[in-house]
Amino acid sequence: VQLQASGGGLVQAGGSLRLSCAASGRTFSSYGMGWFRQAPGKEREFVASITRTGSTTVYADSVKGRFTISRDNAKDTVYLQMNSLKPEDTAVYYCAAANYGLTSRQEKTYGYWGQGTLVTVSS
Repeated sequence: VQLQASGGGLVQAGGSLRLSCAASGRTFSSYGMGWFRQAPGKEREFVASITRTGSTTVYADSVKGRFTISRDNAKDTVYLQMNSLKPEDTAVYYCAAANYGLTSRQEKTYGYWGQGTLVTVSS
């Protein structure tokens, strides 16, 4: 599966952005999906994950209550709605797909990665 992330940009603290990740190539609904991010000078970290049907979502503590992951299997797309953004949310955001519908907080679970989209939150 190929993944294409979009929707990043510059936003003021307290603002919102919605990231999208469009998939192509294989049956999107068979994949567990996740979002990760990498801030400058830091390691990539887990943000959120969603199961094949969207019935279960998991969030990092740092984004819980502010971010929402969702998916539209008819459109082969996963989303990350980000509200109440903070400067510490500044990072390149990556979407990822896992075979067999797996999801986890660990990068190694995901075999397919998008190219990343930059989110910059100004104070």
